[in-house]
Amino acid sequence: MRKILVLEDEENIRSFVVINLKRAGYTTVEAGTGEEALTALRENPDVKVALLDIMLPDIDGFEVCRRIRAMDSNIGIIMLTARTQEMDKVTGLMTGADDYVTKPFSPAELTARVDALFRRTGGGSRPLGTDEISIPPFLMNTRNRTVDKNGQRIKLTQVEFNLLRLFMENPNRALSREEILAAVWEDEYFGEVKIVDVNIRRLRIKIEDNPQKPQYISTVWGYGYKWGG
Repeated sequence: MRKILVLEDEENIRSFVVINLKRAGYTTVEAGTGEEALTALRENPDVKVALLDIMLPDIDGFEVCRRIRAMDSNIGIIMLTARTQEMDKVTGLMTGADDYVTKPFSPAELTARVDALFRRTGGGSRPLGTDEISIPPFLMNTRNRTVDKNGQRIKLTQVEFNLLRLFMENPNRALSREEILAAVWEDEYFGEVKIVDVNIRRLRIKIEDNPQKPQYISTVWGYGYKWGG
């Protein structure tokens, strides 16, 4: 079942989103406040993707995103916001969101974003191939979608896992931001290439000994990133 949570306090907007998602074949779970959303997720553990409005009557969408990530690192999260400031986008991504959509948005754009994220969370992902990728001190299991560093499990979101997998499958190869965007977010992504930089920053926090002086994911200035110094 393709089940998705829609958290939006404005009922007319929520109804618009729900109608279009149902037309696209999704089963929806609705919430009007942050607390309702968190309760709904506990009652519906098979939800694969959550759409979170930022401006809510109780706790804001950023805090909901943080709490969801504390409960589940695998669920896909898209932030819905009427605000266009760059800092809002960066804040949403750094709190654990995988993507953002700025209101007003078209039904086609929203559905395409949801479809792409749903595939990355296990609803139709690409063949996995070899089960393990080992580049000490990291061991990645592509079947179980887990990553260990020095024997310690690292909790990654699906986007972070796919980013790390891309680098570990292409050691010492410089990858442009556009290549990374196409490989991880796929061709349906309509947003900005900036999303790559923010997610790299988030991934470094989790895997690097010192994120300010990364030794695993290095920056290729003016181009992109590569695995290794």
